[in-house]
Amino acid sequence: MNPDFMKIAVAEARRGLRRGEGGPFGAVVVIGGEAVARGHNRVVVSHDPTAHAEIVALRKASRRLGRFDLSDAELYTTCEPCPMCLGAIHWARIKRIYFGCTSADAARAGFDDKAFFDSLRRVGRIRVKAVPLLRPECLPLFREWNSCPGRVRY
Repeated sequence: MNPDFMKIAVAEARRGLRRGEGGPFGAVVVIGGEAVARGHNRVVVSHDPTAHAEIVALRKASRRLGRFDLSDAELYTTCEPCPMCLGAIHWARIKRIYFGCTSADAARAGFDDKAFFDSLRRVGRIRVKAVPLLRPECLPLFREWNSCPGRVRY
């Protein structure tokens, strides 16, 4: 666990926010102590509901490394992954994620993640070890998001 990678994820989220590309989310894929890919939410700018920060970062990492198996990677993300992202994390074989905000924090900011997550949580147990990290540093992203003029809710 390296809090510096979460700080990179926060900066990445803020970069996307300030560009108006999507919601207040950032992610970093780390292998062997090196950030191999990062991404921020691009749902609005790409017109792609799957362009969540985690998905963007996973796609970049897979392209850069030339492989889909990221079992040697860890993922740092500013918010607890939604069910879609969690599915992608499973498919990438990532065994550990560090997240800042919770799905409840996202719900309070107007996102549907918690409702989706809660409905699927009853279906089965999660196999990825999820470790909270630097929530206080990640929470301001939601305040910044809510103060963005012209933000697009999705």
